Amino acid sequence: MSITLVAGLGNPGRDYADTRHNLGWVVVEAFAKKHGLTWKTSPQFQAEVARWDAGPGRTCYFAKPLTFMNDSGTAVGGLARFYKVPLASVIAIYDDLTIDLGLVKVSVSGSAGGHNGVASLLEQLGDGFTRYRLGIGPKDPPQMDLKDFVLGKFTPSQHSLLTQHLDHYLAGLDLLLSRGAETAMIHLNRRDPK
Repeated sequence: MSITLVAGLGNPGRDYADTRHNLGWVVVEAFAKKHGLTWKTSPQFQAEVARWDAGPGRTCYFAKPLTFMNDSGTAVGGLARFYKVPLASVIAIYDDLTIDLGLVKVSVSGSAGGHNGVASLLEQLGDGFTRYRLGIGPKDPPQMDLKDFVLGKFTPSQHSLLTQHLDHYLAGLDLLLSRGAETAMIHLNRRDPK
């Protein structure tokens, strides 16, 4: 039986709904909707969780931590331990400032790169989980405070670009789940997502 845990990082509450930092939530919600999954609030894990039986012997748990971004590792670590998910089968989906808006990159190790949600995962899980990184860059204007930028909302033109790319994000996640990180890297880590 293979179990995968997919965590979309974000912040709970209406104030954060359309911010750049919540792009991980947007993608897991869209994926769950596409596959007809139901979210259930799980107080013991401080997360919303949806289960997907992806095929014979394959179960995926999708999670939206309700701990706020900087403490994401508490929710994800708790779920991973409870469901006995190996570290290599944990996927974190999150916004990445170093990648241009609309692009996706997959990686399996590295530093937090200034992302507090990822730092929390590294602290609770250790390195070796898969990162599904969604571009929100570049920071504009460049002198803007990082926190203000990631907690800011997308402009209308950025929003429409994201809407156009949502299918690409979901197809990439499907590829990652069905074929693994190495194949996903080959297909997704190019400059041009076409």
